[in-house]
Amino acid sequence: MIAQTYLPAAPLSDFIQVMWYQDGYQKPSIERVLPDGSATLILNLCEDRLPIFQTDDPTRFYYSSGSLFYGAHSEIFVINTALPMTIVGVQFKPGGAFPFFTQPGDTLRNQIVPLDVLWGRLLTDELRDRLLTTSSIRQLFQIMEQFLLHQLRMDDPFHPAVRFALSQFQNGRHTVASVTNQIGLSQRHFIQHFRQEVGLTPKLFCRLQRFQHVTRLIQKKQVVHWADVALTCGYFDQAHFIHDFQTFSGLNPTAYFDQRSDRPNHVIF
Repeated sequence: MIAQTYLPAAPLSDFIQVMWYQDGYQKPSIERVLPDGSATLILNLCEDRLPIFQTDDPTRFYYSSGSLFYGAHSEIFVINTALPMTIVGVQFKPGGAFPFFTQPGDTLRNQIVPLDVLWGRLLTDELRDRLLTTSSIRQLFQIMEQFLLHQLRMDDPFHPAVRFALSQFQNGRHTVASVTNQIGLSQRHFIQHFRQEVGLTPKLFCRLQRFQHVTRLIQKKQVVHWADVALTCGYFDQAHFIHDFQTFSGLNPTAYFDQRSDRPNHVIF
């Protein structure tokens, strides 16, 4: 298997976490992909289709377009690593997809949408055709970078209140109320801007960041004291912690710990 990542330069680095390329088989497994509130763009260059699996029954799936946009996710989705694919992907930072699309982020929340629905068939086919003619992985990333630069709406950036809030919410420790008090907007207007740009409400986004803080904290641990983890990550009590963990992972914390992989947001069924 060939796997490479690429970090784009500014201004794309303000909006994109990483680009990646993967070709060939991984160790076969069906995996839960846990939500982190961000959006993803995926193109399968092996064939122009990608399977969409049912979360509650991963043996059932249907095929969709080979170029997909995964809106900001607060729910699990499922992948099968055994299928033949040549993938180029773009992982956006939270809220980072907003300047590349005309649709409000909250209309795409937890949606898996063919890219041609968002960008049109001609533009999507042009991107696929250009990627298929590349002579190297580096050139593939450069084509993707130039294409996204062309799509970037720099005249419609983040609302400054949303940008500030994202910087405060990243570790899951700041409350919506504490941030709203600093930004000079009413709570209603702030929530409206945040939902349109990030795709989630501020409260839901903060819950996800707290959950993600847990998965990062225990990633390399051999033994975990869950009460200490819950306290460190800002949960009111153990019941609050377990409820949120099960909501976002579909597992209780102990089951997740036993099934985790080397990637904290991927859990093997």
